[in-house]
Amino acid sequence: MALTSYWLFVLKLVAILGCGLVAGVFFAFSTFVMSALARLQPAQGIAAMQSINITVINPLFMMALFGTAAACIFLAVSSLLKWHQLDAAYLLLGSLLYLVGTVGVTILFNVPLNDALATVDPSSTDSASLWNRYLTNWTNWNHIRTVAALAASALLTIALSK
Repeated sequence: MALTSYWLFVLKLVAILGCGLVAGVFFAFSTFVMSALARLQPAQGIAAMQSINITVINPLFMMALFGTAAACIFLAVSSLLKWHQLDAAYLLLGSLLYLVGTVGVTILFNVPLNDALATVDPSSTDSASLWNRYLTNWTNWNHIRTVAALAASALLTIALSK
């Protein structure tokens, strides 16, 4: 295996693992974390989610989310430069799915919802209605980024096998 092929293999593997890891984190939120928070009193749920939104901004999670995005950018460009190869379409589709469906959705939808929640006083009178809207909207967008990251992992895995 040539050195370039070796590093491309490593990059694909890193992207696959990153997509899978991020999909798993988002899957946990979609399947039980948000449901658990919804069972709490609104003030408690808001306070817990505000705490989660602060602690999620840490080097390990940011590396998983954005390091995977960097790998996908490189793989997308690589696929365009080597379009004649069997794995090119899978690399491009998987990379774009992660970049748009996971990172794009996070930046455009989940983060603004988190930012709005950060300004809420959990004990205010209108916090309960805001919390109910937040739970529904945030979780729906989270489902999308979960599926996108998992599908990206699958497409990149197919590319690795070509």
